[in-house]
Amino acid sequence: MKLERGLVQTGMGYIHYRAAGAGTPVLLLHINQQSSALYDELVEQLAPMLRAVAIDYPGHGMSDHVAEQPSIDDYARSAMAVMEALGYERIYILGEAVGSAVAAQIAATQAPRVEGVILLNCPLTPDRGQIARVLDRAREIGRPADPSGFPLTRTIDHLMMHESDFAPLVPTQSWMDRINLAQIQAGRDRWQASTALMAFDLRRALTGITCPALILTGEHCRFAPFCNDVSACVPHAASEIVKDARFCMGWERAAEIAQRAVEFIEGAVGQPVRRNS
Repeated sequence: MKLERGLVQTGMGYIHYRAAGAGTPVLLLHINQQSSALYDELVEQLAPMLRAVAIDYPGHGMSDHVAEQPSIDDYARSAMAVMEALGYERIYILGEAVGSAVAAQIAATQAPRVEGVILLNCPLTPDRGQIARVLDRAREIGRPADPSGFPLTRTIDHLMMHESDFAPLVPTQSWMDRINLAQIQAGRDRWQASTALMAFDLRRALTGITCPALILTGEHCRFAPFCNDVSACVPHAASEIVKDARFCMGWERAAEIAQRAVEFIEGAVGQPVRRNS
């Protein structure tokens, strides 16, 4: 796979992206406190059939840091600025967790440009305070920092002891290394996406989705009990529980997620997706 990388200047500074493949463009949106590097496997799986473009949010990965607190809409507009700069007028979108909130916002507010949306582990809960309590615990125990607030690296054992809910079922050292790097890249701003999510009306965005939609939820994900609530907000969407999956499905289950994405796009366009030569 030939992986391309670049920077696009936007209203929130330079946004970094990585991309591969050709044909129908699919925008990939990452989880809170991670980066596009966690989508390397998914990009590789999609590239033989589609054009996969994974971005780093402002303040994440190799994108510019921003001092002010961004909103989910800021992330959405930055992502679409990248796709516009790359020449894609109409796209599909796939996002997990915070990425699914950004995807929902794009689909709801820029409907003419979105062909379809795939939401992985959408973080909708009946009680928004539930997420706040989980994040508070993560700040206190799960995600250590030095006295200045700069993140410290973690081991897999530490992660599974304190935050197994937000890990794949079988994390590897390669995955853990990328998570640690992403935390360091985000630095003291690593909580910006979480703060943006807490201030975001996800339910409203979901009800505004009119394009074809696919909702995939890991069987063991903490959001699985609420997947029917997500489906109720997007009644025309197909919704499935992914067996033996938890968090970071885009990484751990890259081949399966890619296959489901291709099948979803084929169903939307009514014809097979051609393989890239």
